[in-house]
Amino acid sequence: MTQFTLKTDLVPKGSQPEAIASIAEGIQKNYSAQTLLGVTGSGKTFSMAQIIQQVQRPAIVIAHNKTLAAQLYSEFREFFPDNRVEYFVSYYDYYQPESYLPQRDLYIEKDADINPKLEQMRLAATASLSSRRDVIIVASVSCIYNVGNPLDYQRLGFEIRVGQRLPRNALLRRLLDIQYERNDTELIPGRFRVKGDTIDLILGYYPNIYRIEMYGDKIESIKELQKNTGDVVDVLKYLFIFPAKHFVIPESSQKRAIEGIKHELEERLPQLPFLEAHRLKQRTLYDLEMIQETGFCKGIENYSRHLDGRKPGEKPYCLLDYFPSDFLMFIDESHRTIPQIHGMYHGEFSRKQTLIDYGFRLPSAMDNRPLMFQEFERYMHTVVFVSATPGAYELGKSQQIVEQIIRPTGLVDPPVEVRKIEGQISDLIREIQMTIKRGDRILVNTLTKKLAEELSEYLAEKGIKTRYLHSEIDTLERSEIIRELRLRKFDVLVGINLLREGIDIPEVGFIGILDADKEGFLRDERSLIQIIGRAARNVNSKVVLYADVLTDSIQRALAETHRWRNV
Repeated sequence: MTQFTLKTDLVPKGSQPEAIASIAEGIQKNYSAQTLLGVTGSGKTFSMAQIIQQVQRPAIVIAHNKTLAAQLYSEFREFFPDNRVEYFVSYYDYYQPESYLPQRDLYIEKDADINPKLEQMRLAATASLSSRRDVIIVASVSCIYNVGNPLDYQRLGFEIRVGQRLPRNALLRRLLDIQYERNDTELIPGRFRVKGDTIDLILGYYPNIYRIEMYGDKIESIKELQKNTGDVVDVLKYLFIFPAKHFVIPESSQKRAIEGIKHELEERLPQLPFLEAHRLKQRTLYDLEMIQETGFCKGIENYSRHLDGRKPGEKPYCLLDYFPSDFLMFIDESHRTIPQIHGMYHGEFSRKQTLIDYGFRLPSAMDNRPLMFQEFERYMHTVVFVSATPGAYELGKSQQIVEQIIRPTGLVDPPVEVRKIEGQISDLIREIQMTIKRGDRILVNTLTKKLAEELSEYLAEKGIKTRYLHSEIDTLERSEIIRELRLRKFDVLVGINLLREGIDIPEVGFIGILDADKEGFLRDERSLIQIIGRAARNVNSKVVLYADVLTDSIQRALAETHRWRNV
């Protein structure tokens, strides 16, 4: 069995040695829940890596957004280059869910732009979990959504070996059965091409080409080729092939599922008015025909209860089901991630119910859903909540709360000033200009997207190189913007709450928080502490809160950061 091997020149410092030892000891004592209360810049990711190295268990690290997940994924890959570190987030760059607006009699078909790279990375995550133990998955809350039965996924995978007797057409049939497509022109992940006795295959979850050369009914060789150059990377004795998609139906399950869907349809039709019944019958029979012919249909996930053989109301299978029972769960920035997981199920319910009521979907479509929170809790056998500002849920559930206050660098939290709102933009520009002269970068935190864009434009007019960041910018572009800030392609990044948890930029020497006294979730105690923490990695950093009123949230945030400075 491959061991986790942490490779780094870093050594635990500050509060890290005690925190790592305490959490690892708690895991060995079978504590079900612990909290790592670590200030920004205290090296919480490094501590998580050390804990994984010590306890040698598969792990998932759950983050509340794709930007933070991408940063964590990059760091864990550097720490564990010889182990499997995978990235599992939503593969949609754009997503418009299927819905029906009865007031306007308007049906909106599901419309989505799938990012093939993210889809490939999701498949790599399940393939790694299905074949080895030295696996770390960095995931967003997408990990609680339905991805199909792991037992079916694993059973449908198959191994080929050099010297094995297997008719070529039988091999091609098996590839088609697990959703690989034949395309002799364009070879991309999830496709294969055939030239005589040579089959070139790109797995759904790995970028290189696998060339399978046959002589008659015998596999002569298996080679891994670099996709772009065709150079031989490796000569293999065997290759295990997992399905090209998560929702793949074994033939036995397909027959059972089709019968179950037909039976549900027969029961449902008499319950609906004529128009809705006709609509449901037409749509469902078309989907059944597609499943019978191709093993797949558009929106197949809506039939997942039948495909998985689940009972009505039974929880769906998700990424967490692919882990062995002894896995570790880290919930990063838990004060944000836990509430997000709480809300996922309820956000889906009303939309699905309308589709069912008006004959667009069978009632079983309701069981294609994310986990309810109480279902998610059942996977928390060994969980570590990680946050500078843990919430009441985490603190109440934890058997041990471990503080990581002293940073490895010895840096303390930055000094914080409160200044009047009148003239805040002029004052902000002066601070920006002084910070740029020192060679540092600047973060400016606003309350709205519109203000972020307008302020960015205004600063650009003043000759300041500026970009803005908010939720309408897609995942990969957000990560690229942050990278460009660090490379000093621009000096000022303006944003909203995306500038809070997990975005660690040591080059930041000044943070300006506009309208800091506007009470709300963007300006509560936790939010302010998190924003202030973005400047905690730079010895010259400073934070200015622009506020006319010293709110309770501001006072508590200042008191807590002052406590940390004095530890």
